[in-house]
Amino acid sequence: MAEKFRCLIVDDEVAAHYVLVNYIERIDTLEVAGQCYNALEAINFLHRNTVDLIFLDINMPEMTGFDLLRTLTNPPKVILTTAYTEFALESYDYGAIDYLLKPIHFPRFLKSIERFISLRPFNPELPASETKTETSFMVKVDGLMVRLRPEELLYAQSLGNYVKLFMVKHTYLATITTSELEHKLPPDNFMRVHKSYIIALDKITRFGNHVVFIEDTELPVGITYRRELADRLK
Repeated sequence: MAEKFRCLIVDDEVAAHYVLVNYIERIDTLEVAGQCYNALEAINFLHRNTVDLIFLDINMPEMTGFDLLRTLTNPPKVILTTAYTEFALESYDYGAIDYLLKPIHFPRFLKSIERFISLRPFNPELPASETKTETSFMVKVDGLMVRLRPEELLYAQSLGNYVKLFMVKHTYLATITTSELEHKLPPDNFMRVHKSYIIALDKITRFGNHVVFIEDTELPVGITYRRELADRLK
């Protein structure tokens, strides 16, 4: 039996709930786990329940959708919904996987769900059409969203709220945290080896107890990561 992904709808508009429930019920792999009409309801719901995906309105009274995300230490995947286009760029700062503009049309909703499924770990129970491998990811560089391919990333260096991405041909300073970047990268080939570095395992040329080389660049390996790195390179 195919896995059902549990969805939470958080929106202060009844009409928005009606549309999203209708769309979710059309897709066999989705189910409505809950409906909340403000951020506080959602926080209480998430304390008691586990969900895979949140459809989150940005503009709500007292607490916005962004306020809600700031309270969650390990949020589920989030698709933001709003009637305002000006929040599109900011949505990526919160790790949202997509941004749906109201009124939401079903074909655009489907595209968003395909993206969500492509970001899920491989599950042999899911239909082949729903187990895609993520082939690119978006980051903000100098105020613009740039699409990058994981296979072109050599390593990433944390610089506070920025990450320096060393690609095969280019280097980018992206507005993203290391933790957010980790969630965008395929875990089978990328690993954090230090609090400040994530590396592509297939780009390693040499490694030792304390260091690893990506091409000719020497990078430190933190003590807590050494055994895992050695195991993964066996």
